[in-house]
Amino acid sequence: MPAAPTSLSILVIDENRLRAAVIEDGLRDAGYDNITVIHDVAGIARRIADIKPDVIVIDLENPNRDMLENMFQLSRAVQRPIAMFVDRSDQAAIEAAVDAGVSAYVVDGLKRERVKPILDMAISRFNAFARMAHELQEARSELENRKLIDRAKGILMSTRGLSEADAYALLRKTAMNQNRKLSEIAESLITAAGLLAPPEDR
Repeated sequence: MPAAPTSLSILVIDENRLRAAVIEDGLRDAGYDNITVIHDVAGIARRIADIKPDVIVIDLENPNRDMLENMFQLSRAVQRPIAMFVDRSDQAAIEAAVDAGVSAYVVDGLKRERVKPILDMAISRFNAFARMAHELQEARSELENRKLIDRAKGILMSTRGLSEADAYALLRKTAMNQNRKLSEIAESLITAAGLLAPPEDR
């Protein structure tokens, strides 16, 4: 995320032009000048794809359940920090907003001077969640790779009579010689072993 506020591209979605102007003024006061305002939510996903904003601010006056659900689906899809302002809400809607990945869900809080701190919070919260998701994905990937390597070692140990250390050393040496990841070599070996196994063992 760019450090300088002025470099951030911000999309404001608000059907009410007066309220949109309040948000836009608050953003400009805070030094943001790359702002796009949309008043019509029809076809919004396509517009977001065209604009490619860094941050999205959504302001909904009296959102009904369907409108909220549409906005929550949008926030799941766009993978951007989203600050959502609503006039009133209930616990279920707040929980749904969190589940959908809305970075800041503000009830009855649209004041010009509050726009920047809320935007800052949305960005930092989004970045924290993104880091956590990335770390979780890396941990899962690491676990999968370890399982593949263990299976490949098992195949080498049983077919070539190697110790576990020797089997691992052979996998590692092969990976280095072929300039490939250890897990890729392991996966290739498992696939080959499956193809070469007698039909009843597959």
